Amino acid sequence: MKENIIATKSYNFAIKIVHLSKTLITNKEYVLSRQLLKSGTSIGANVEEAIGGISKKDFRAKMSISYKEARETHYWLRILKDTSYITIEEFEELEKELLSILKILFKIIQSSKE
Repeated sequence: MKENIIATKSYNFAIKIVHLSKTLITNKEYVLSRQLLKSGTSIGANVEEAIGGISKKDFRAKMSISYKEARETHYWLRILKDTSYITIEEFEELEKELLSILKILFKIIQSSKE
C-alpha cells in the first residue's frame, strides 16, 4: 500500500503529543495537558476517518475537522510555551511539524473542492 503522507505525519505528531501530555501530567498540569492531548491526537484520528470516508463530501468534512483540530493544537502549544510549561525549543520543534501538517491539510481541502 502506498504511504499516505498526511496520515503518517499526523500519526507521528500524535505520538509526540501523547509523550508531551504524559510529561505535563507528571508535572501536575492536568487541564492544559488534556486539551492538548484531545486536539493533538484528533488531527490524525480525523485524517483516518477521512481516508475511510464514503463520499467526497464526507472526506472533505473530516479533513476540515482535522485542520480545525490542528489550529486548536497550535493554540494550546502557544499557551504552554508562554506559561513556561514547555521550552521555546520544544515549542519550535512541535510547531514546525504542526505547520507542515496544516499546510498539507489546507491543500487537501482546497483540492477536494474542485
